[in-house]
Amino acid sequence: MIIRSKAPLRLGLAGGGSDVSPYSDLYGGNVLNATINLAAYCTIEPMKRPVVQVNAADAGVQVEVPLGTGPLSSGALLIDGVYNRVVRDFGPVPAPGFAITTYNDAPAGSGLGTSSTMVVCILKCFAEWMDIPLGDYELARLAYEIERKDLLLSGGKQDQYAAAFGGFNFMEFLPSDLVIVNPLRIKDWIVLELEGSLLLYFTGRSREGAAIIEKQQQATRRGDARAVEAMHRIKQSAVEMKLALLQGDMATFARILGAAWEDKKKMADAITNPQIQQAFDVALAAGAISGKVSGAGGGGFIMLMVPPQKREAVREALRTLPGQVVPFQFTQTGAVAWKLSS
Repeated sequence: MIIRSKAPLRLGLAGGGSDVSPYSDLYGGNVLNATINLAAYCTIEPMKRPVVQVNAADAGVQVEVPLGTGPLSSGALLIDGVYNRVVRDFGPVPAPGFAITTYNDAPAGSGLGTSSTMVVCILKCFAEWMDIPLGDYELARLAYEIERKDLLLSGGKQDQYAAAFGGFNFMEFLPSDLVIVNPLRIKDWIVLELEGSLLLYFTGRSREGAAIIEKQQQATRRGDARAVEAMHRIKQSAVEMKLALLQGDMATFARILGAAWEDKKKMADAITNPQIQQAFDVALAAGAISGKVSGAGGGGFIMLMVPPQKREAVREALRTLPGQVVPFQFTQTGAVAWKLSS
């Protein structure tokens, strides 16, 4: 038997950062995001030997370790975290050992939620193997707890819920880790227009989001008025962008995207840098209207709003830089898993 899973990466359209504690605990957060056809993947193959073979291309780990009664420590942090939590909460896996393979369509630190999506993907694979009945909310919440509480990795809450639910979602983040996911029914022509108007540009530089997020958290803790007010506006931008998206108002969508980026840059110095600014300058000069970095900032992917008739001109201008334009489409499906007969 072989068990596989797949979970989609996401674009953070608006409100990103307001899902991070302590801001979400103090003020509540709103995030608008959408999943795309780039994904994380996991395969588990049961084995008769009491070992775990790890091939984690996304983490650069390829190792075989004994599988005993203690915690798994293979060096692949996300795999270890998911396995140890699953065994703790649901009991031993149904085989003496197993091989696990993971990989991702985007590099870590790209701003598309790769790490959190991978946790959801691995957890979904174990749940399928062990017949653990996890709904979308349970899957996302457990993935969040594994990443943020068990492994103590910095970040917010939106990525796990985006990967579990899929599609366009308006999310509300409340105290005590309460999350409400509101799936949006976007008309087909609006989705097509948005796909034709958004250009996804990878800067070629993955960023270390944890340090940027920590600076944002510090600003909230010390009551930095400039940073907190900027985050208030970022949070409100998710509400306004949701309305613009539902109405197909691309001009307002583009305006909100650009304004939110200006506010985001006030949260921490490392959110932008000369390479990111150069990409914006080149794209805007070629006809782009606005844009923002997806994720914490500092690198990764930039979303650019471009009139479709200017799309090729902007693409050609960006080809003069070290990064690359990455084609994508929006998807409606969240994390899935299935079994195969070996």
